[in-house]
Amino acid sequence: MTDTTEDMDNGSGTELVPSQQTITIGARLRAIRKQKRMSLQAVEATSHHEFRASVLGAYERGERSISVPRLQRLAELYSVPVDQLLPENSRTPSSSMPPSSGESGLPQRIRIDLTVLKNANGREADALRHFLAQVQVQRQDFNGRVLTIRTEDLRVLGASFGRNVTEMIEALDAAGLVHHPETN
Repeated sequence: MTDTTEDMDNGSGTELVPSQQTITIGARLRAIRKQKRMSLQAVEATSHHEFRASVLGAYERGERSISVPRLQRLAELYSVPVDQLLPENSRTPSSSMPPSSGESGLPQRIRIDLTVLKNANGREADALRHFLAQVQVQRQDFNGRVLTIRTEDLRVLGASFGRNVTEMIEALDAAGLVHHPETN
């Protein structure tokens, strides 16, 4: 007589019959990795071989289940909240509010350079990182380089810093955080 657990899992995390959850988590892992523009080999190198490309590929294909500690470590490596690697019904719900139409004379959106923000210091930089991390979760946008924020986001952000939208844009620009695409 065989143990039913062994029928499903050979003890190494490789499932003989992958569950829908394993497949869904694998698809999320692949989507986030691709958003980060990383190959399997790049993840292996970045993790100092903690995540072998072949094992990560098996996770992504749903051929192998991932433990919670490894999922947490992978989320840390990808710089995303761990719940964003879980199936959609397990994640934080996104906002259903429509974007605002903008105000006269103000840009409807600006792009924040997240690579500059990552190296910024101080209480305001910490608060801004926290706010933008929440925006990323709401939008499922984890590319890690640039984040577009809307006038309504700026209004909320400005209120937390005691500034209006114009002052907030000026402060972000003065700090070098507004991404200005190169024009040729």
